[in-house]
Amino acid sequence: MFDIDLSKVADQLLYDKDAPLIFSSGLFIYLFLGFLLLYTALRRAHDARMIWTTLFSIYFYYKSSGFYFFLLLGSLIIDFVLSHLIYLTQNKLQRKLLLVLSLVVNLGMLAYFKYTNYGIELWNFFSGAHMASLDIFLPVGISFFTFQSLSYTIDVYRNELKPQESFWEYSFFVTFFPQMVAGPIVRAADFLPQINQALMVTREQFGRGVFLITIGLFKKAVISDYISLNYVDRIFETPELYSGFENLIGVYGYALQIYCDFSGYSDMAIGIALLLGFTFPINFDSPYQSLSITEFWRRWHISLSTWLRDYLYIPLGGNRKGKIRTYINLMITMLLGGLWHGAATRFIIWGGLHGGALAVERLWKSWFPTEPGQLRKVLGGLWTFHFVCFCWIFFRASDLDKVWAILGQIAFDFQPERFLPFLDGYAKVVFWMGLGYILHLLPKSTENWAVNRVTQLPFVFKVLLIFLMAVLVMQMKSAEVQPFIYFQF
Repeated sequence: MFDIDLSKVADQLLYDKDAPLIFSSGLFIYLFLGFLLLYTALRRAHDARMIWTTLFSIYFYYKSSGFYFFLLLGSLIIDFVLSHLIYLTQNKLQRKLLLVLSLVVNLGMLAYFKYTNYGIELWNFFSGAHMASLDIFLPVGISFFTFQSLSYTIDVYRNELKPQESFWEYSFFVTFFPQMVAGPIVRAADFLPQINQALMVTREQFGRGVFLITIGLFKKAVISDYISLNYVDRIFETPELYSGFENLIGVYGYALQIYCDFSGYSDMAIGIALLLGFTFPINFDSPYQSLSITEFWRRWHISLSTWLRDYLYIPLGGNRKGKIRTYINLMITMLLGGLWHGAATRFIIWGGLHGGALAVERLWKSWFPTEPGQLRKVLGGLWTFHFVCFCWIFFRASDLDKVWAILGQIAFDFQPERFLPFLDGYAKVVFWMGLGYILHLLPKSTENWAVNRVTQLPFVFKVLLIFLMAVLVMQMKSAEVQPFIYFQF
């Protein structure tokens, strides 16, 4: 009756480097529904549900990175053992050496896969050598799960956390699939207490989860992918072929693209977690509404910025050792934050620009401590947005030559007369960009109203809402599913 090609089904279940598993793919929906059926059936069997989720999470990572999931398993075992040894050891030197061993293993693994070829590039540049780059595959999400695992070990070392007795519970925490490959970076203190709670999804959790999945899918698969494929990528690939005005719109487009792409993933991760009974902290809070760079970093990728604050900036001395040291600590933190994002000089420049801006703002505030008036707030908002957009050029361009080409076009070949032809030729791009920015700039009360409306919908209409969004995505999608930007980090 049904002609099913089992070999094709098997191929779909195996890792495909050209089609990593992501939330916005049709395959994930089918796999997730299958997972959810058994997950719900095991709602009263805590251990079985935890093991099932962990195994599915490891499979999810396999579908994203292939056999590099063995790397994840090795990291799990090493940090689980080391955290227990740190907790049981009373000798301060031994505890410190065990922590250093954890840092060496995790950061060493990250350094090899992410920074080896950058080190070779720098060596060739400064020495004049011609050492060939190595063929190294960067496992998806390695920066995220190493930082999450490191925070656990460090918290145990600081006596802020007792290590998990169960290896499965620890593995559940590190591998939980909604946030494993692109965040948010969830702290053990926030997540572990939820594991042993009875599985219960309230109407509010379910409604908010459906809202976040729907809006995240819209951000990523409709707005971000459309403006990327139909405009932004063209500008950053060949900026010399476009006027300065078109390059500037391309920069504004990328600012929206990366926000919709990354916050869309976070929204879907948080929403899926809510459907499974777990609550994650917010990771993006309308960052382009910020009135300063300091505020921007309180709203953008919050889980990473707080991680860098708690595990790097504060241990360096924070603001406790005088103004000069504070500025140095800010710069070191942001330079390393830039390097975390990518193994290239342009990422270090990106981080350095933000670090310098944070230091200047702190200095400015010490000179003018009074609360800014309305005009200063408006100017502050414009300055913040355009400074962030300027920095995004270094983040997105494939190399520094492309950076200078974009800046050169904007500065010396602007051609404002291209405005009307641009509107005519890129009407759909303008529409989705305009809609994206309008939605982003709406007040928080509007989002809360929308969440409440979705929560009050009957179950059937919630399902229908997701279905209609999936239909819209299918109408908008390109021939290939576009991976999330932060998969490369």
